[in-house]
Amino acid sequence: MAIAAMVQNASPVRKALYVRSVREATVAQCPTACSSCTLHSTCLPCGLQQTDDSMDELVYSRRRIHRGEHLYRAGDPFKFLYAFRSGFFKTYIDTPEGQTQVTAFPMAGDVLGLDGIETDKHRVSTVALEDGEVCMIPFAHFQAVALRSPALLHQMHRMMSREIMREHSVMALLGGMRAESRVATFLLALSEKFAGRGYSAMQFNLRMTREDIGSYLGLKLETVSRVLSRFQATNLIKANLRSIEIVDMTGLKSLVPEL
Repeated sequence: MAIAAMVQNASPVRKALYVRSVREATVAQCPTACSSCTLHSTCLPCGLQQTDDSMDELVYSRRRIHRGEHLYRAGDPFKFLYAFRSGFFKTYIDTPEGQTQVTAFPMAGDVLGLDGIETDKHRVSTVALEDGEVCMIPFAHFQAVALRSPALLHQMHRMMSREIMREHSVMALLGGMRAESRVATFLLALSEKFAGRGYSAMQFNLRMTREDIGSYLGLKLETVSRVLSRFQATNLIKANLRSIEIVDMTGLKSLVPEL
């Protein structure tokens, strides 16, 4: 309580220094090897054998991040690859018109930071939608290990290719689909991601708001809400606030055209 009171009464400069020291202390905690992580099968070391020495060379530091806190902002220097251990996040860009465009919803097992490789600065901002934990791998260290491990370098290329394909899919999604198809595609993609991480493919919570979903899909908030209500009325899903249960997976898939 004494520390909290001292910080509360401190000047803005002292408060900023205190917050920075706490964050740096959090980042520096307990370096760990990837082979000990339960998510290594979906993260950077995916495809590497447990006996591969390069897996244990990928030493990182963990950072706890709270809901509403930014992991990094557009324009920040690029230093790390960020592997999400838990939590749900949102990436976005600020448009020249002063609007916010959501670009992705990363979750546990995803890796972010690749956007900074070209210019050494991040091009998107990433904010936590719930409390979580992220592994921070210095990119220079990752490069040194990858040069000695063809399998790890191949995984890096796979991740970059997957990101390119994701962007192409989003462009196709925003370009030619009706609102119902866009929302159905979004729900099915989430279902697949949750299933791939050992969670239920049929029932999950939406960590993002309807407004965030609309920004990502290129739809108005009212349109997203109307489509979800229509899905519920036709027994495709059950929706209760942010809880979604897919009742008719086949019916939902029938709304998605072949790309």
